[in-house]
Amino acid sequence: MKRSFRRENPNAQTTIIIPNYNGLDFLEPCLESLSRQTVHDFKVLVVDNGSSDGSVEWLREREIPSVFLEENTGFPGAVNVGIREADTPFVLLLNNDTTVDPRFVEFMERAIQRSERIFSVSSRILQMYQPELMDDAGDLYTVMGWACQRGVGREAKRYGRPCRIFSACACAAIYRREIFQQIGCFDEAHFAYLEDIDVGYRARLYGYDNVYCPEAVVYHVGSGTSGSRYNAFKVRLAARNNIYLLYKNMRLWQLILNGPFLLAGMAVKYLFFKNMGYGKEYLSSLLEGIQTAGRQKRVPSSPGRFQRELAIQLELMAGTAVYIYELFRRRTSGAGKTGTPKETEDSASKAVRESILQGAEGGKNGTAPGKKQES
Repeated sequence: MKRSFRRENPNAQTTIIIPNYNGLDFLEPCLESLSRQTVHDFKVLVVDNGSSDGSVEWLREREIPSVFLEENTGFPGAVNVGIREADTPFVLLLNNDTTVDPRFVEFMERAIQRSERIFSVSSRILQMYQPELMDDAGDLYTVMGWACQRGVGREAKRYGRPCRIFSACACAAIYRREIFQQIGCFDEAHFAYLEDIDVGYRARLYGYDNVYCPEAVVYHVGSGTSGSRYNAFKVRLAARNNIYLLYKNMRLWQLILNGPFLLAGMAVKYLFFKNMGYGKEYLSSLLEGIQTAGRQKRVPSSPGRFQRELAIQLELMAGTAVYIYELFRRRTSGAGKTGTPKETEDSASKAVRESILQGAEGGKNGTAPGKKQES
């Protein structure tokens, strides 16, 4: 590496927190890209989630500032440790299976400093092996209770303008640390999936903004770190966590208003997961979420809350329109390909399936036991 990362850096504005779970193969390229940054007043802190693949020894050998946890606490548990350890105004969460452009930190710091009302900034996340395609340009949430990655699979050049977003993708996002002290950190009950949507939603209810910075570019391996994209573990967590998210952030009037759409969204996801062999897991996890939601802390009322809820409701409706557009775009894109009728049908069906399943998964920060993961 071109530079060493010191734990003490009195001029640092940002602490970069890298959660790691059995991600030895990813650590060196990730840290190497950080060593090439145009700004140097930042700290790096790796939070290891009980790795057994040699990550711990590698980090100690190179004296990388790290916290070593004895067991896998999930993505929220790991990054919360880092947030509490940090003493800088900003914390930047970065998945271990990423590399970043040389001006990444510079642009992220510049974006979040534009207003004290900005809670988080999401970067332009590109697919590692197809960098002309988007992986994430900030996250959306819909009235159906589906979360999705804005721009996923589309040409990156389409997402070159900064804008407000529903929430930042915690794969590569910078946060204002003092706001965590007001609204709370990532919900550790989630363990993995939708935790970034949840904290972004919470910040919006408190009156803060989440924005997208296209100049800050990241390359992300993504689902390649966890083996199969969908499995029973992911289905269970995503289903349960969505119930938690709705219970904590929506008041009764919103739940009633969105109820038919939420039920329809759950029904569609159940049919798709049933077709994949995960129908029982999905239903049992929904039931678990309903039974245990009362243990979760709801966002308290505050002045101006109702007006903010109305604005969020409109954004949820707009997000639904965008999601439906993306779904049909994928379907027509798949159906427009040449090939035999069966190949064409399979391609279109796959496009729709991937779009719907993406809404079931939401975030990309899972931590499946025994597999290489971002956290």
